[in-house]
Amino acid sequence: MAISAQDVKSLRDRTGAGMADCKKALEEANGDMDGAIEVLRKRGAATAAKRADKAANEGVIATAISADRSRAAMVEVNCETDFVARNEEFSTFTRNLAEYVLNNNPDSMDELMAGEIEGKSVQTWLSELLGKFSERIEIKRFDVVKTDGGFVADYVHNGDKLGVLVEFSGSGDSEKVASVARDIAMQVAAMNPSYVHRDEVTETTLEKEREIYRQLAINEGKKPEFADKIIAGRLEKYFADSCLMEQTFVKDSSKMIRDILADFSKDLGSDVNVVRFIRFNLGEQAGK
Repeated sequence: MAISAQDVKSLRDRTGAGMADCKKALEEANGDMDGAIEVLRKRGAATAAKRADKAANEGVIATAISADRSRAAMVEVNCETDFVARNEEFSTFTRNLAEYVLNNNPDSMDELMAGEIEGKSVQTWLSELLGKFSERIEIKRFDVVKTDGGFVADYVHNGDKLGVLVEFSGSGDSEKVASVARDIAMQVAAMNPSYVHRDEVTETTLEKEREIYRQLAINEGKKPEFADKIIAGRLEKYFADSCLMEQTFVKDSSKMIRDILADFSKDLGSDVNVVRFIRFNLGEQAGK
């Protein structure tokens, strides 16, 4: 049957696929629009298989936060090129996905893929993006933070390549609280701590650090009687680098993060403390 130019354009508008691909899909589906969409989706899945060996190292990190700031979500969606990562359709999908995760809290990637956004499954959205851009696109990871009586702050660094969620205890109702919380989230983004407090560092980790510092002292020719002091000093430096509360505040080098929170809690008349944080850096191994 003859395929009209208007039908081809309509299918292109709905899927973002190329004009030639749309015309072929309509011909295969005998002019049926839904059938043609299915044809394009299947082609997208086939293309994805062909591109499985391609590196998807670009992408976007997006966050979403509830109105009362008691819950927040963060997702990372990867693609092959920065050109696609900067495309508005790709970034909009990633932001919508973060909202979906926030509102539905899926337990697994399979559950997320089966979820629906605007009447289409997440898997369908991915297939259609693939059909439009012809490169590997995948959801790398997602996470949700929910508080019990506290609040959450989120921060996404310029360029959408780095995102942070921080859970706080205490009340987050005022603009001043939100401002300080955002500063802490920016600190996590900039300084990449591994822990909130030093008491979270395991004894196994500490012993490994001590052994390293002990060997360094020997290599540097330090006298044995000074070794313990040298090890203790270097361990304090380790805490200052690795523990959020002991890091120097990036916006005021005269203070540590624990000082910022202590002063703020005093002004507020109630304690505000960091409970935990999650940091996504584009392309890093999940779980880092």
